[in-house]
Formats: sequence, structure tokens, C-alpha cells
Amino acid sequence: MQEFHALLELLAMLATDPRIVVLFVLLVVASVSDYRTYRIPNWLTFGGAIFALVYKTVIAVSPPEAFLQAFGGLFLGFLIMLPAYALGVMGAGDVKLMAMVGAFLGVHETLQAVLFAFIVGGIAALGFAFLRGKLGCMLRNAKAAVFGMVASTFAGFRPNARIEAGQSIGKLPYGICISVGTMGYVLGRQLGYA
Repeated sequence: MQEFHALLELLAMLATDPRIVVLFVLLVVASVSDYRTYRIPNWLTFGGAIFALVYKTVIAVSPPEAFLQAFGGLFLGFLIMLPAYALGVMGAGDVKLMAMVGAFLGVHETLQAVLFAFIVGGIAALGFAFLRGKLGCMLRNAKAAVFGMVASTFAGFRPNARIEAGQSIGKLPYGICISVGTMGYVLGRQLGYA
């Protein structure tokens, strides 16, 4: 009975908060695009972020506070993903997608969404490597990347986590992981699990 009540609350939330519906639609479109082309379009990430900033500000009781929460979430999502992009292990579209998610969720919930996205990404990477029969190669690459980053930090030069094409196990469309992690977090929170 409790699960049924939680499901009704979830449906009521989706019906009364179009922001979440728009976020989910944008995440699905980003996932499909990333799967097909390994790219997430700028119109989607920038348009979604602008929608979130405007929407949260317009409907808020305190517009300046709501804008700061949305902008803070955007900045936090961007900032957390930026090192992975700088190391060459993630695309710019993934960084912009997480920033857009942050604008929708605000500062407080962006950290949890990022954590869920990282968990989904880790599971997806292991599954991806296992299905291709390259789990050992992936683990060796991870070990070499960590060792290289630590060594470069002590040596005082910029770390680089890029690997040779022959050592790669393939590209993982990480936008899907961000989308699934974010949707999982939002739905789990609404159902009382997150």
C-alpha cells in the first residue's frame, strides 16, 4: 500500500511540476543523441539550462534566492565534471549536460545526482568492458591512469589520462549514465528511497 501511495505522489509531482517533465525529456533526447553520435547538442544543454534558470526564478516566492540556487547548481555540476574533461576521459557535452542538470536541481541536489551518475557510469563501464571481453584491459588502463596522475602530480606537470587507441576498450556514451543516474535519483527521492 505504501508503494502505491508513493507512486501516486510521483505521478502528482510529474503532473504539477513541469520542470521535472522537461528535465526528463531533455535527458532522454541527450541519451539518444549521445548513443547515436557520441555528441550532446549545445542547443539542448544551453536551452535546458536557460529554461531551468528562468522557470525556477519566475515561479519562486523569492526569485533572487531561487536564481542563485539554480545558478549554483549549474556551476556545481559544471565544476565537478570539469576535471574529467580536462584529463580527457569525458567529453565537453557530458560536462554541459551535468551543468544543465544542476540548473534544474539546484545546489543541494546536484551532488546527489552526480553521485548517482558516477555509480551508474562505473557499473556501465564494467559491463561494457565485460561484454567486450576487455575487463582486464580496462583495469590495467585504470591502474596506469591513476599511477600516471599521481606521478605527474609529484613531478609537477599536467596529468593526462588519455590512452593509446590500441589500448582503448571503446567509447562509452556517458550522457546516458548521467541521464539514468539523474532520473534514478529524482525518482528515488520522490519515492522515498534517496
